[in-house]
Amino acid sequence: MSVQHRLIDYRDGDVLLEGRLSYDAAIDGPRPGVLVSHTIAGRGPLEESKADRLAEQGYTAFALDLYGKGVRGKSLEENRALMDAQLADRAAMQRRLLVSLNTMRAQAEVDESRCAAIGFCFGGLCVLDLARTGEDLAGVVSFHGLFGAPGNTIGNQVAAKVLVLHGWDDPMATPDAVNSLAVEMSAMGADWQVHAYGNTMHAFTNPAANDVDRGTVYDAGADRRSWQAMTNFFDELFGGNESQGETQ
Repeated sequence: MSVQHRLIDYRDGDVLLEGRLSYDAAIDGPRPGVLVSHTIAGRGPLEESKADRLAEQGYTAFALDLYGKGVRGKSLEENRALMDAQLADRAAMQRRLLVSLNTMRAQAEVDESRCAAIGFCFGGLCVLDLARTGEDLAGVVSFHGLFGAPGNTIGNQVAAKVLVLHGWDDPMATPDAVNSLAVEMSAMGADWQVHAYGNTMHAFTNPAANDVDRGTVYDAGADRRSWQAMTNFFDELFGGNESQGETQ
């Protein structure tokens, strides 16, 4: 196994973005691609480590960038402003997500016909929005995501299978929000499922999360279980990812 990565510049209109591609160079030919959508903090070590881990499992993973090349907040408040600017125009955010997805699809290491997306926190909302657009994806996985509907996708049909991995005590996505998402996904014809982890808050996959007052707390058990749930989901989508083991 030889996981490598490269930075890729791409554009959404006049905005220059920079994503990071992870892949196992020992695998010959294209393999399923997984888009990795970042938290409020922008593309960073958390998303890159998840992308590398996916590459170890035989996928090609692309950690996208929604904020712009080199654009990162220096505080939670600055990060929230960056996120809020995206949320203020969900249609524009969805366009940027699709640009990111198509950038990944264009890479030689990616089988463009077999792609999925995962996201964390804000990124979880983003991949749900990708599904809401009706884009032809195999599936999306939201890890401790936000659920608020965008308002511009009513009447669309969801083509992607949807897996939501959720901390039941997440103050940013209450049980009422889970129920609303279920109603929305059913109305859009989605093949959806929710795995809820008890006594688990927001950001449960992030080892750096340790703020009980904000409700962002790492949980090793939920982290392990959710990754396994995603792995099982991808095995279903991609037939166990037969590209694994096809080495040079």
